Amino acid sequence: MHNLQTLLLDGNCLCSLPVELGSLDSLTYLGLSFNRFSSVPSILEKLRGLERLCLAGNQLSVLDMPGLQWLPARHIDIRLNRLHTVTAGDTEQLVHIVQLDLRDTGLRELDSQRPSPQKHTCAHNDLKQLEVAPVPENLTVADLSWNALCSVPDWLCESGRLEVLDFNHNFLTELPTQLLSSGSLRKLLAGWNNVCRLAERLERSQLEVLDLQHNYLTELPSNLFIKAQSLRYLNVSANKLENLPPASLSEDGFSLLEELYVTNNCLTDKCVPLLTGHSHLRVLHLAYNQLQTFTASKLARLEQLEELDLSGNRLRSVPTTILSCQRLHTLSAHSNGISAFPEVLQLPEIKCVDLSCNELTEVSLPESLPAKLQELDLTGNPRLNLDHKSLELLNNIRCFRVDPSPSAPCASESHGAPSVWSHSYTEASGVKNKLCVAALALDSFCGIREALYGVFDGDKNVDIPYLLQCTMGDVLAEELHRTQRQEDYMTSTFVTMQRKLGTAGQRMGGSAALCHIRHDPVAPGEHSGCFTLKTANVGRCQAVLCRDGKAMQLSTVHTVKEEVEYQRVRKHNAIITEDNKVSGVTDCTRIMGYSFLCPSVTPRPHVSNVTLTPQDEFFLLGSRGLWEMLSPIEAVEAVRNVPDALAAAKKLVTLAQSYGCADSLSAVVVRLSVTEDCCCFCEPPPPPPSPGPGVHTSTHPYHSNDGSIPLPPPSSGTVSELSSELSMSEMSSEVGSTASSEEPPPQAEPAGAHLNLPGRHGARRPAGGGNFQRQFSGALSDNGLDSEDEEPIAGVFSNGSRVEVEADVHCLNGRERPSSQTNLQTNQSGSPSRTVHQEPTQASHSPVPPSSPCLSAEARSGTLGRRARANGSVACQARSQDVIEEAADAPVRKQGGYFNAPAQPDPDDQLIIPPELEEEVRQIIQQQQQEQMQAHNQQAHSYQKPADYFVTPL
Repeated sequence: MHNLQTLLLDGNCLCSLPVELGSLDSLTYLGLSFNRFSSVPSILEKLRGLERLCLAGNQLSVLDMPGLQWLPARHIDIRLNRLHTVTAGDTEQLVHIVQLDLRDTGLRELDSQRPSPQKHTCAHNDLKQLEVAPVPENLTVADLSWNALCSVPDWLCESGRLEVLDFNHNFLTELPTQLLSSGSLRKLLAGWNNVCRLAERLERSQLEVLDLQHNYLTELPSNLFIKAQSLRYLNVSANKLENLPPASLSEDGFSLLEELYVTNNCLTDKCVPLLTGHSHLRVLHLAYNQLQTFTASKLARLEQLEELDLSGNRLRSVPTTILSCQRLHTLSAHSNGISAFPEVLQLPEIKCVDLSCNELTEVSLPESLPAKLQELDLTGNPRLNLDHKSLELLNNIRCFRVDPSPSAPCASESHGAPSVWSHSYTEASGVKNKLCVAALALDSFCGIREALYGVFDGDKNVDIPYLLQCTMGDVLAEELHRTQRQEDYMTSTFVTMQRKLGTAGQRMGGSAALCHIRHDPVAPGEHSGCFTLKTANVGRCQAVLCRDGKAMQLSTVHTVKEEVEYQRVRKHNAIITEDNKVSGVTDCTRIMGYSFLCPSVTPRPHVSNVTLTPQDEFFLLGSRGLWEMLSPIEAVEAVRNVPDALAAAKKLVTLAQSYGCADSLSAVVVRLSVTEDCCCFCEPPPPPPSPGPGVHTSTHPYHSNDGSIPLPPPSSGTVSELSSELSMSEMSSEVGSTASSEEPPPQAEPAGAHLNLPGRHGARRPAGGGNFQRQFSGALSDNGLDSEDEEPIAGVFSNGSRVEVEADVHCLNGRERPSSQTNLQTNQSGSPSRTVHQEPTQASHSPVPPSSPCLSAEARSGTLGRRARANGSVACQARSQDVIEEAADAPVRKQGGYFNAPAQPDPDDQLIIPPELEEEVRQIIQQQQQEQMQAHNQQAHSYQKPADYFVTPL
């Protein structure tokens, strides 16, 4: 073993090392993390070729600097120890140390005699004082973020080779002029501090990146851009700036600035002419200032502009000179007063346009849309009218959002949706145009007295968020129905959902946050509230409640920095890598998926329960990127005075993007209006009716007028999965799993136990407004409706492709169902079959009962989503589309063995009944129907509802 170069002994119970280890002369990397060492082993002095030493997560309490001088290692990792003191050492003997990692060690101060490595990391401690003598000569990178420093140490300003300095999240009140004018410093991060002012004038600076966001600056140095000619990135968002310094002394000056973020300041129209000197500007964020006009001639000079954000101002129009910005790919101008649609669709590189929450009345479109256009958001424009020709053209966009027309039926008005809460949400793709987040929003989850909201974040994958979005509502509804102890249903939902992820959850994971509003009737004389908000979360998706203007945290992020979680992870011998991730995969110890890390990483959520009061104004749900940029207090203050929920959600996402978030974002804002009247005595709510279109669908069997074998109506949910006793959005009982289910066979239950299950259809597809959806949604098919004069062709999309819906027909031989179980219509046979479901062109749609879970969130808000998703939060859907859209949204299996939802089902995965078995299957189905008819005739029901199905031969 004399040639051994890497030795990993992490995650054991070692407290000492054998003497023979000193004979490994070729050893360069030694991992001793997460053992039981209380001091640095002395045998390491003999390893003269050692370059990297990892002692993270041990029991070191004293950092012995004199002992480190005998170590040949150049990179030393001492994270996650509990250091109390640091003994002094001779710095001349420690010059060989290049990197010393002291993150998360609990240090409050460092001794003045310390080594001078090239990279020094002391982030996430409680340092209040940092004095070093002599001045380190080799230091190039210093990370002092997330500490409690009130001033910049003088020795940092004198360090001649320092290039990167991170002071984010401290308590600095000023930045020395000497630091800003350093000849070596290239990158300075000093955001989230208390800096009130900078020097009026600077000396020559070599800064290329300067981040001063979230301070209290009212002005910048007047010669900042003149002296810092190498400056390429400047972020001064969330300050109190009223103006910007000039780019140069003359209009012909030279500036290399490429990215400028000045969102959430007090800038006026005076700053616009000062921007023209930055001819290389590619990204410009001016959101949430006080701009009223943007001079057309000034915008024409920004020819290199690629991304422009003017949201949250008082603009009435976007200048036509925007056509000069031929490289522009993103324009965001929501929450203004824009009444004329800009000519931005004539730009060749345009990809994303957001003009929501404005005053648009019409849209002027070119003859053909740009080839790269992917997103167009026109929601929140109540006076916007689009003709049929414009709609046909806009339907080709991958993501097209628009409000329903005023003539479209409003589900909230028709069915008496609650006025206690209302919501809106928004999503934004990351820099790579990948949408790795999803939102779930149901204003009527189990009738009109309950609601369900959720946010899911897959970090870098798109599969897990969509699987959670499509299925978690159904799982929660089933757990509510099944769980005897009401306080356990949230935990059971997450644990069950982990199993349902199947293969997809083995190697991928995602964060999730759910908020469930429940109605609990109170008796006369009691003063407790009748609505409770139960929140559960795993990962970094979080929820915050605004109560009386103050932020109230509803969720918790579990990481290895918590002592309890750290001990639990260490109990299972998991390794925490240098980036504080369990086995190098995730920094959260509780998250959905990643089942190969179990039991170190579990899906068991943090659950909180709050009784809603009249003092509760709203609550927020956000994805990981949102809470990395905004604190709960800042998020609540940002949207508290924004009355419109959509504009509030848009503001949160825009702020996070301007503050530096480059990942996918999702925000849900739920406005509350809990009054004393709704907290008085309430009658217990009736049991939720069947999600079918008629009141007798769940108790009467299906009939056929011509005597042929009848099929159940699509609203019963039995066409897409005729024998499924677990809904899961009509997908398989183990979503994403390629193996057979390990669950025991389902037992017989009382009549209506599943079709009456709360939230069954509401989590899958909204109800009502089918014509509007076919007309407006570019991500959905129009079922063959190509023009106003043509009749829809049942089962055929506009592109002419045939839609086939899988029907699982199995296991019916010799099994009799109780006569009371007439609502569970299951076809059973030895092999599955395919059917094409066609709706009559003049079918009569019965109104959905007020408490039906079919009423989705967006059926009331009328906002189209990114694409057709099976979460009930996209747009109104007609009953005639349920089956076809169900097949379109069902996850399909990739060759890699996991699922990707939503997508079209693979025709190769569908099974076809051989012709010789069709007659046998037909006889089995007919026999079962006759048995159900006999059972039904014994009941005292005189009303026979006409059949609303269309017979299709097998």
